[in-house]
Amino acid sequence: MAGLGITEVSDGTFDQEVLQSKQPVLVDFWAAWCGPCRALAPIVDEVATQYTGKLKVMKMDVDKNAATPGRYGIRGIPALLIFKDGKVADQIVGYVPKDMIDKSIVKVLS
Repeated sequence: MAGLGITEVSDGTFDQEVLQSKQPVLVDFWAAWCGPCRALAPIVDEVATQYTGKLKVMKMDVDKNAATPGRYGIRGIPALLIFKDGKVADQIVGYVPKDMIDKSIVKVLS
């Protein structure tokens, strides 16, 4: 379900792709059966396009990867975690409008 400019990330590639990234990374924790996750997907696609070159956008399927969501205490999905310099800089849980996501991203990028 990864769209344009969005990469699927797994437990195996997470440290390299996210924690060692030179630029901030937004990770969308989702599952195929999750209605709010599917509703949020087009917004995440928009974010990926809007912040190309400034922010990496990745998706992690929580059904296929249990270790990373567990490590970050993901209890509800969709969950968006924004990582900067290998640490969680911000976190959004549940379906939210795009302007709330933009505010979080701008805060982390500034």
